[in-house]
Amino acid sequence: MIQQPLVSIALCTYNGAPYLRQQLDTLVGQTYSNIELIVVDDCSTDGTVTILQEYASNHPQLKLHHNLSNLGYVKNFEKAISLTQGELIALADQDDIWDTDKIRLMVEGIADNIMLYHDSEFTDEQEQPLNKKVTDVRNFYAGNDSRVFLFENCVSGHSILFKRELVSYLTGFNKVIIHDWWLAYIACNVGSIGYLPQALVQYRQHQKASTNILRQDRGQAKKKNKGLEKIENQYNITREFAAYPHNNHNEFKQKLFRLMEDRMQNYFAFGLVWFMFINRDTLLYIQKKSSVSKFNFIIKQVWGYKFKKLFG
Repeated sequence: MIQQPLVSIALCTYNGAPYLRQQLDTLVGQTYSNIELIVVDDCSTDGTVTILQEYASNHPQLKLHHNLSNLGYVKNFEKAISLTQGELIALADQDDIWDTDKIRLMVEGIADNIMLYHDSEFTDEQEQPLNKKVTDVRNFYAGNDSRVFLFENCVSGHSILFKRELVSYLTGFNKVIIHDWWLAYIACNVGSIGYLPQALVQYRQHQKASTNILRQDRGQAKKKNKGLEKIENQYNITREFAAYPHNNHNEFKQKLFRLMEDRMQNYFAFGLVWFMFINRDTLLYIQKKSSVSKFNFIIKQVWGYKFKKLFG
């Protein structure tokens, strides 16, 4: 009998008591048997730790770790990944609900890819379907062209399974690019990614969720200087991508970064607009928008940092 590879599920928790039991039940109830569940709690102050201790006492595959200080969820995932031992690694959020066949199907489907991800179904706080999946708002990508991730991400952290080989190419998570986007980008530089069309997670949307892919209103006041912030964010993201030491299509990325630098120093960015236009099929592949909407998005990049600073 062929031994199943060990799969490490890295679960990060922080004040997740309201939804945690439902998620833990689906993690320890996976039909794939060779699993270790690495849980790192980031200094929770509610009943999260009590719940985790209860499950750890009943499920020996659950290994519980406590942070001495709050790291934030991105750095907490970095720590959790460093504690895994499995040949394959999956990430889990505290507030979702997994299909109990999720790991089995992903292990069977990963093949030669260094990373595999899947579709997910959005639900509200009470697990009521929102009748929408991630593929309704993003185009999914399979392959090894990392350029498609320069402006957008379609890979949700809870949906990924990756080979340990990928860890050796990680340069640490940064404050600019969210961890799942960074992992997908790196995976396309050093290997290929694939996806399963099945929705294997109920992706809960609520006020305290770390990500807001549906861009639901959370009652937040509109930020001033939003245009400036967008330009700064795009510049910082492009800088991080261009600096990655194992880049493929490196000349392309360096040119994009130079154009972003020019935008930061000028009133207009005609060169950037033209570059994006001629490469729109690649750069805007993930955006699930019409050709007209994509064209409008590109045109808006014409405003330089100095112009936005003067006129907002």
